[in-house]
Amino acid sequence: RAYNRVREGNFALNGLLGFDLYGKTMGIIGTGRIGTVLARIMTGFGCTVLACDQVENAECRQLGVRYVEPTALFQQSDIISLHCPLTPATRHLINQHCIALMKPGVMLINTGRGALIDTSAVIAALKTGQIGALGLDVYEQEELLFFEDHSNEIIQDDALERLLTFPNVLITSHQGFFTREALAAIAETTLSNLSQIEQHAACPNRL
Repeated sequence: RAYNRVREGNFALNGLLGFDLYGKTMGIIGTGRIGTVLARIMTGFGCTVLACDQVENAECRQLGVRYVEPTALFQQSDIISLHCPLTPATRHLINQHCIALMKPGVMLINTGRGALIDTSAVIAALKTGQIGALGLDVYEQEELLFFEDHSNEIIQDDALERLLTFPNVLITSHQGFFTREALAAIAETTLSNLSQIEQHAACPNRL
């Protein structure tokens, strides 16, 4: 909003009041590599970091991250970020029941998998203000839309269209991986895997 205002020559500050990360409680669900990096960043900002994962990460422990049950994480966090895999157990992890446990105005971020979130429940919570801000790089039905240009079409996904009407929702099209460095790393790892398999050598990524 601030960026758009300045582009239009509007330098007023009304309606742009933000908040400091310092002193906030960050809840991280899934403390693999990405979740651990986020924990390190948020600790640096002076946040209290809570985490939930089936396997506790020693590095997160060293950072002062406290592992708690999901209910406690939902109840205590000002910001919740999802970094867990999609499994039958985690599908719609964020649902009507869980959202009701959260602090009013909670910020919810999902860069993991779209179906971790029950979209209809999130829309209802955005309408009441229970969710104060939503950031998505993934979407529950993204396979029908993402990575294609639909700008000259009428989007038939009513849930996505409703999400796009909220001023406190930011959606990107699953582009968290889309950097020069990440693509180069993917290519290098793929070629290395193929070379190891061809040479009948040990391949740590082989399934």
